[in-house]
Amino acid sequence: MSTTDTLLSVEDLHVHYGKSHVLHGVDLRVGRNEVISLLGRNGSGRSTTMKAIMGLVPPSAGSIRLRERELAGARPYAVCRSGIGYVPEEREVFANLTVDENLRMGEQRAVPGAHRWTVEQMFDYFPRLKERRNTKAGSMSGGEQQMLTMCRSLLGNPLLMLIDEPTEGLAPKIVAQVGECIVDMHRKGLSVVLVEQKLAIALKVSTRVCVMGHGRIVFEGTPQALKADQQLVSEWLAV
Repeated sequence: MSTTDTLLSVEDLHVHYGKSHVLHGVDLRVGRNEVISLLGRNGSGRSTTMKAIMGLVPPSAGSIRLRERELAGARPYAVCRSGIGYVPEEREVFANLTVDENLRMGEQRAVPGAHRWTVEQMFDYFPRLKERRNTKAGSMSGGEQQMLTMCRSLLGNPLLMLIDEPTEGLAPKIVAQVGECIVDMHRKGLSVVLVEQKLAIALKVSTRVCVMGHGRIVFEGTPQALKADQQLVSEWLAV
């Protein structure tokens, strides 16, 4: 990948939780209009990498650049305004606000080069949200809250979306809808970094995959290359 094609560049990223050294020099490049899945077992460092990029945990060392703008150590609101959207594993909806109010809370002006998303597009992705647009988010199912969180983040009109475990605990029908939504994000030119436990979904939607283990990336390549390396799958991904 050439430098001009790189949207996000993470170099030699280290993170500590107290005395625990969690990330050990993570290097990651995300190109324009790429979907990259971070794969690995629980505790491998995938979610911590996402949180470090978003400014939710401070890096001990390393660089995080979006279009050459240094973000390492920046506050989460500044990272968001620079053009990075985030869908946390915990979903974190505004429980006392309606679906419609949650979506409006996510709206912000698009940074240059970003696709502009509308509330109506969100309802096209997930018709269930339109049906429940006047329902308070706290009374919704986990699947409905996941749909809402993804849509709220999209309405920030980001250049890059970080999505952490979007299909965890969801019914198969909703898993399929989430997968279709990610594919359409890619189709519209959005770059995505996805943490996903379901290997079949990750391989289906990704243009490239990275496998993490012990706080570092141990494999990077195409979904086809990963599927062909059963020894690597067994060593780093099999339960």
